[in-house]
Amino acid sequence: MKPTGSPARTAPSPARVVAASALVLALSGPGQTAGVSVFVDHLVTDLDVSRSAVSLAYMCGTLSGALALPWLGRAVDRFGVQRVLAAVALGFGGFLVLLACVQGLVGLTAGFVGVRALGQGGMSLIASTAVAISVTRGRGTLLGLTTSAGSAGISLFPLVAEQVVSVLGWRYTFAAEALLIWVVVLPLAFWGLRGVARVPERTAEPGRSGELEEPVHAEPAATAEPEWPLRAIVRTSVFWALTGAVACSGLVSTAVFFHQIAVLGEQGLTPTQAAANFLPQTVAGLGSALLFGSAADRVSPKALMCAAMAMHALALTLLPLVSPGLAAVLYGMALGAAASGARAVENAALPFYFGTANLGSLRGVTQSVAVASTAVGPILLSLAHEWAGSYRPGVLGLALLCALMAVAVCFARRPVSPRRRAAGAGHRRS
Repeated sequence: MKPTGSPARTAPSPARVVAASALVLALSGPGQTAGVSVFVDHLVTDLDVSRSAVSLAYMCGTLSGALALPWLGRAVDRFGVQRVLAAVALGFGGFLVLLACVQGLVGLTAGFVGVRALGQGGMSLIASTAVAISVTRGRGTLLGLTTSAGSAGISLFPLVAEQVVSVLGWRYTFAAEALLIWVVVLPLAFWGLRGVARVPERTAEPGRSGELEEPVHAEPAATAEPEWPLRAIVRTSVFWALTGAVACSGLVSTAVFFHQIAVLGEQGLTPTQAAANFLPQTVAGLGSALLFGSAADRVSPKALMCAAMAMHALALTLLPLVSPGLAAVLYGMALGAAASGARAVENAALPFYFGTANLGSLRGVTQSVAVASTAVGPILLSLAHEWAGSYRPGVLGLALLCALMAVAVCFARRPVSPRRRAAGAGHRRS
């Protein structure tokens, strides 16, 4: 006898979700700092503006774009991954076309707002959220794989864009990137991530391993009652500790990487040697994302985030000892591993502690803070250099910030869900 009523929604295979999400993350490249950096010299020359003016426009665009991410995260919770990804892809491509046609600083700033909000912020948010809400068992490992593969794709964008600019010019390259987003991401939204919906689940219990329930072929997520209301989540210390750690990691990484040629130049490296240091950073970052993501299925995310922040602090503290050769390579590997590890842990920690009912909104908040931090990091290190006449005091100050953040994460209390807290109170009354 056939069952009556609407058919249950079939969960998509984890492999398809991971592959599609990794490609979405990789195609955020035109909105990432590395992807935009290829065009800076051309913008300065052709628009007849100063480099500082372009940098200021970029900072304003980044900060303004960050403000939109909490609303974008809420849209994911309300309308689903597919619809929001399609809208983000259309808008992202549109802003890239705007950059292709820009004639002055106002248009440039507006373009930066769009590509930073929808590219760096929106595409990254949706990619990690799609994986987190569609699987439960091995979630950390799959999120780490997504981050690693997506980051590898992002790292290729500057190389490819530079070649295209030399052939077509920077304006047509922006237009070509827009076309690429529309041609690839829109089909991914309607096919690659088809069927992605929140899986009803329980968050991990204190004293149990991080392993969660098997994925199930469930009815649409709207029928599942959220275990963690958003207002309860934002009152927990662990949420803000994790958010602060990700923001600190973004601030420190962007500051040091932005000034890397000058920072390592003080340690005796040539510009070529300093630029080559990005390679061990990238390789170590890819491995770290896989390692930390897999570990998040077995080890407390708090402990892993502490380790990532401690690695940040250690690498920066050892900067005065860096010299050309092996020491510089180890320094780069430690920085790359710390930054990627922190991102991988944050991706896994939010659903681990709070479930997936409001994951889009939570990721919107954390992404907003993280994106905003990347805007101010380079300026803070630059001001420290002007004050001290060297990058070392500023870098050591960043190391201290990472160490303090590691301590804050360690002392953040593990959250207890409102439902369990109410049940405990009921038992005490009876």
